[in-house]
Amino acid sequence: MKFAHVINPVNAPAGSELAVIQPVTFESIRVAQEFCKGRPEVELYTVSYPEDHVIIPGYFKKLPDLQRSVLDIAPFKNVRKYPLMLDVLKTLYSGSAADFLIFTNMDITLMPQFYLVADDILKEGYDALIINRRGISGRYNSVEQLPLMYSEFGKPHPGFDCFIFRRELLQKLVLEDICIGVPFSEVALIHNLIAFAEKLKLVDDMHLTLHIGAEVMPPVNAEAYRHNRREYETKIYPRIKPLLDIRKFPYSQLPLHKRLIKWALNPSFRTHQVVEMEGKSFGRRVKFWLDGVRFSWLERLK
Repeated sequence: MKFAHVINPVNAPAGSELAVIQPVTFESIRVAQEFCKGRPEVELYTVSYPEDHVIIPGYFKKLPDLQRSVLDIAPFKNVRKYPLMLDVLKTLYSGSAADFLIFTNMDITLMPQFYLVADDILKEGYDALIINRRGISGRYNSVEQLPLMYSEFGKPHPGFDCFIFRRELLQKLVLEDICIGVPFSEVALIHNLIAFAEKLKLVDDMHLTLHIGAEVMPPVNAEAYRHNRREYETKIYPRIKPLLDIRKFPYSQLPLHKRLIKWALNPSFRTHQVVEMEGKSFGRRVKFWLDGVRFSWLERLK
């Protein structure tokens, strides 16, 4: 099995949070690749703009530069050059023939065993994984502290920021002009995987990725947020809605009250949408039961 892992580095201003975190991300990915010793085979890629090359370590292969951003899609007053998710993933698809594509956010640190465990889980027949991170203390600020970060167990985080999926699925995904680095990017991607993956697994009970700082909803650019939300709610969700089955959603195997709480508290799920699907699922179960009763009575009347 071969993995192609892509990230989207940004030449962030010195002293910014991202400038501090990115070197940690880079090194953790290198360590994880080295740790698995070629089983599975892991290719490391970046997709970025030319001005971002200066910060990218040599052990990543730079794929062709992005040619556009969200600024080419709509007029904004105060939005930076956010890449479009589909552009990043298509560039990875064209640049690698790997069996599985991996996309993680730039603030996600991998545990050394990350690729090994993903490989073992995928061998159970899954064609897509979503791996939840754990939030650790925000006191860390250097690559030299990685051993301490690995050792801190942290706390679970409800959102999604690490995606692994079979390469063939990319041709089906409906991502429109969703941009990376803004809420609703993960909403769009997870709902696409629910719609199109045959066997999807949420990994939320393992220590495979971590994030420095445990905040759940950091401040966001309001304009970019509104853009992504419009893309999802008006262009993406209507197209994939007929393919969404509540039984494929994470937490769907929990008791009703527990799964509703999980969905309501998770920023990647729209409460009214899952409640609507839950109602349809309940309606199908009632109809199935009534049909069974009706047919049993017809049998007795013969």
